[in-house]
Amino acid sequence: MIDRPATRARARSRVMRRAMQTCMLALLAVVCRASFGGTPLDAATTPGRSRVIRDVPFGPDPRERFDVYLADGVKDAPVIFMVHGGGWSRGAKRAPGVASDKAAHWVPRGFVVISTNYRMLPDTKPVDQARDVARAIAEAQRRAASWGADPAKFILMGHSAGGHLVDLLATSPSAREGATLAPWIGVVSLDAGAIDVPAIMRGRHARLFDDAFGGDTAYWREASPYDAIAAAGAPMLLVCSSLRRASCADNERFAAKAATLGTRAQLLPEPLSHAQIDHLVGTDSGYTARIDAFLRTLDPAVAARLGGQ
Repeated sequence: MIDRPATRARARSRVMRRAMQTCMLALLAVVCRASFGGTPLDAATTPGRSRVIRDVPFGPDPRERFDVYLADGVKDAPVIFMVHGGGWSRGAKRAPGVASDKAAHWVPRGFVVISTNYRMLPDTKPVDQARDVARAIAEAQRRAASWGADPAKFILMGHSAGGHLVDLLATSPSAREGATLAPWIGVVSLDAGAIDVPAIMRGRHARLFDDAFGGDTAYWREASPYDAIAAAGAPMLLVCSSLRRASCADNERFAAKAATLGTRAQLLPEPLSHAQIDHLVGTDSGYTARIDAFLRTLDPAVAARLGGQ
């Protein structure tokens, strides 16, 4: 007599084994395409061992140094060039939340990440700090090929005071004095510490702004990205904390003025604290994905490393 339940069970088992084999073969095919040159990954975008080059000099002062996060084997890599915050008077390229998580996110995707120091208050005022950063970028572009990076695919990123400095570099020829720079392809400003300096100084403000910008109204205008912008530039992503209404309002006015001059300026309000706007880049998947979406629009090579359009 035929044991029909047992026969059906054996048949189901065979079907399940075949399905599992099919799934495993499909998974292996995906892995093999990624590992051996298939789309979308290739040898230029599948980096090897990650490493850090510490304290690359761009000037004689001990603070004029940057770190380079990279992986072996990359070619023509885009560069995220990060400028830390700290009220123009403190902070560091290796401080928690500044570089390591950003490198952990972008280096495996075929980018080089650079985090720079610069001279600070009280001896170096913000416009000269921006010039420090300009010289750091110029030195990084000069050395880029030795790291497998493309000097024509730099993306400037800065938080708080560092956001102000990259915004100033993006808008003010004066802030770029003394540096021979290749154009960058985009700017990501993370809750910039100052957009419209005269407006800040004429209203109620914290003491740190007096330390940074003093009482000279001409210097306020020189140090103000809102006042400096006068021509089209590279696309900008202006991230602001929606928990700080003044930040988003100032960035919105800045984006509107930039747009009238032909600059593509995108506002990204986030319900995060001022510190989180920096520290969660690379770790918060939704927030980081929104930054990546902007980066994809800058260059086809950047889009390819981030998984296409």
